[in-house]
Amino acid sequence: MPEPGASPLVLASASSYRRKMLEAAGLSFEVVRPQVDEAFLKRDLAGQRPKPTPHAVAGSLARAKAQAVAAQRPEALVIGADQVLELEGQLIDKPGDLAAAREQLVRLRGRTHRLHAAVALAQHGRIVWCHTEYAALTMRAFSPGFLESYLAKAGTGLCQIVGAYEIEGMGIQLFERVEGDHFTIIGLPLLPLLTELRTRGAIHA
Repeated sequence: MPEPGASPLVLASASSYRRKMLEAAGLSFEVVRPQVDEAFLKRDLAGQRPKPTPHAVAGSLARAKAQAVAAQRPEALVIGADQVLELEGQLIDKPGDLAAAREQLVRLRGRTHRLHAAVALAQHGRIVWCHTEYAALTMRAFSPGFLESYLAKAGTGLCQIVGAYEIEGMGIQLFERVEGDHFTIIGLPLLPLLTELRTRGAIHA
């Protein structure tokens, strides 16, 4: 529940997962999809020298989303979030189709990758807070038969998920070890965000 007189909360994200997380936590907020060209931003960041770390890329994307919506809603406290998948220093994007999803999963099989998730708050045209953390996930050496069965059952929805897995569902069977916060894995460091919102009086302490 919001504090009386607190700034309205706005989620700058098109992600249904992030919306559901905040709803489940009992927050009252609006959703405004940020008009941000993520592919352009990633290319721009990749061209910088020194090249930013995956941790920094996630933070930059989260801040860009928060600021884009804060420009439309300056009176609100805007929540921006993003997540990137890193395999040994290389970023992996969402697969374009099931063939690409298969290739990603074969590449990740038997190896450990990291999910870097960032959340930022913006108000009155500026970033007022940002937090980034990561989780390490190790895929098991699953068989080709399991991979084909998984792709057939999960379907094209995998093309909208970086890494081509939904860990809350059947995708958990791809893994042998997961190290990190559950909410970070889904794409939003929720506990640090709630702490900051309480500190700012945006929700009840």
